[in-house]
Formats: sequence, C-alpha cells, structure tokens
Amino acid sequence: MSVFLDTTTGMGLAGATGVRPYLPPLLAGGLARGDIGIDFDGTDWRFLESTGFLLAVLAVGVVAYLLERTENARAVEIFSGVLGIVLGALLFAGALADGGTDAWPGLVAGPICAFLGWRAIGGLVERARARLEGGAAALLTAYADGAALLLAAVAVFLPPVSILAIAAFVILLLGGRRREGEKYAGLRVLR
Repeated sequence: MSVFLDTTTGMGLAGATGVRPYLPPLLAGGLARGDIGIDFDGTDWRFLESTGFLLAVLAVGVVAYLLERTENARAVEIFSGVLGIVLGALLFAGALADGGTDAWPGLVAGPICAFLGWRAIGGLVERARARLEGGAAALLTAYADGAALLLAAVAVFLPPVSILAIAAFVILLLGGRRREGEKYAGLRVLR
C-alpha cells in the first residue's frame, strides 16, 4: 500500500510541476521541511527541502514571471515547461525515496506525468488566451498557478486523487487534438 501511495504522490507532484513548475516544488519542499505529509530527509533527495534549492526555485520563478510579460514570453513558456519536466522527475523520485522505494522509476515516470500536465494545461491556456484580451488573458497564469498548487497539495495529502488528475490531462490532450482536426474540417469541403 505504501508503494501505491508514494507512486500516486509522485504522479501528482510531477503533474503539478508540469502545469506550472515553480509553486509545487516550493510547497512540497516547505511541507517536507516540517515533515508534514512528505519528508525527503534520510534520502538522497533531501536537497529538495534544502533552503538553497527552495531559494533557487523561488528566484527562477520570480524571473520567469517577470519575463512572461515581455516579447520573450514563448521562450519563457518553453523554459518553464522543460524545468517542470526536470522538477517533476526529481519530485517523483523523492516521493518514492520517502517511502523507502527505489527512486529510479520516478526519474522515468516523473517526466511523463509532467509532460502530460504541461501539454494538457498549456494547450488549454493557449486556446483560452487566444480568445481573451488584456487582463483576462493575464489571469490565466494565476489560474494555472492555483491549479498547480492545489494539485500538489492534493498529491501530498490525498495521493490516490492524483490518478484522476493524470487521467484528466490525457482527456484534455485528446480533446484538444480532436478539436484541432475539426477546426479546418469546413475548409476541406470548399475544395
């Protein structure tokens, strides 16, 4: 049972970092520092709760938030996605190690879960942002941050719910691809 809970915790944390990579590692590291729900002490992944690591994630996050509002927004989005995949691997491995399990499967499955979160929610945000203007479009980042933070908290305190989040990511990805195919279907008829 412990391996299942550790795995679902890792899935949720990795998926959350895929959605937005900055707040989930800060939440997981802060909770681990207080030994609340997760603890990386006594593992090779104890750096995930170290002050230096958490400050580095915070600093990179602040810079990324500032750069998102510039003409380099697409590059920042790609950087954030890649960082989310890396942090997802680390958090998944750390969650497995916390339970005394081999951590290497987390280094494989973590990037997959993070990628699903990044593409599913990133694609949803892109489609929504294209329809919105100004301040409403800027709020999408705040909503994504809130969703990532909520998913990370759920992953730590109610780990099995993470399975539903990963399933939702897959459904969003498949639904987005289906809508892309429908977008130009009417144009083919005109030929």
